[in-house]
Amino acid sequence: MGLRITTNMASIAAQRSMATQTKRQNHASQALASGTKFVNASDDAAGLAISEGMKAEIRGTAAARNNAFNAISAIQVGEGGLSEVSNLLIRLRELGVQSASDTIGDKERSYLQQESTSIVDEIDRISKTTKFGDKNLLDGSAPTMEFHVGTSAGKENIITFKANGSATIGELGIDGANISDKDGARDLLGKVDTALAQVSQMRAGFGAIQSRMESTVNGLDVRSENLSAARSRIADTDIAKESSELASASVLQNASVSVLAQANQAPMVAMKLIG
Repeated sequence: MGLRITTNMASIAAQRSMATQTKRQNHASQALASGTKFVNASDDAAGLAISEGMKAEIRGTAAARNNAFNAISAIQVGEGGLSEVSNLLIRLRELGVQSASDTIGDKERSYLQQESTSIVDEIDRISKTTKFGDKNLLDGSAPTMEFHVGTSAGKENIITFKANGSATIGELGIDGANISDKDGARDLLGKVDTALAQVSQMRAGFGAIQSRMESTVNGLDVRSENLSAARSRIADTDIAKESSELASASVLQNASVSVLAQANQAPMVAMKLIG
């Protein structure tokens, strides 16, 4: 090959090689800095599309998980109110048993009546003020609630719940409870037993849906974990690989710079011939 000055082929080849290594070096640096191997969509178009789809699923699963937790919170509020109503009914029954015996007199029964009236009023207050957000849970007015616990729009991703029954004193049959005499006290015992059965049935409904929601949360946790692992394998930077790539590109870039410097000196040999 002749000695030419106008076109320095050695320099051009060295520049091309240096540009290639610089591109490798930049790509490895960006991959290490960002934590994702998709520096550009062209790196892996199919992998990027799959990764973004999984990212959407992971985010949707997190939102569904929050929905399920909020549903559990709503159920716990209602069940907590029923728990206290149950405690009050048990105390009311205890007062009725006391009043039904001639071991106490009318004066003592009047004291028991005062407490029973207070208990009945508190039960009614709890039933009318137990809310989650703007929804009453225990007075029978709660609508059918829908909890979206999936990532798509299908009906299979919706769990519905209706709080059947009411814990108001009218529905429980204990309004106007009178234990100021033996007959009234004995009559109240049967009503309280029926009321306790109603409250227990309502609590069972709340407990069943809470158990289902907790299972749903567990399932969403497993789904999120598996999706995250799958996306990581597709999109996350392989630190060992990219570190090696960066080191290799840096060495070859330095070598290209050295070769380019020598190639740029080659035309000076021709000048000696001219001189």
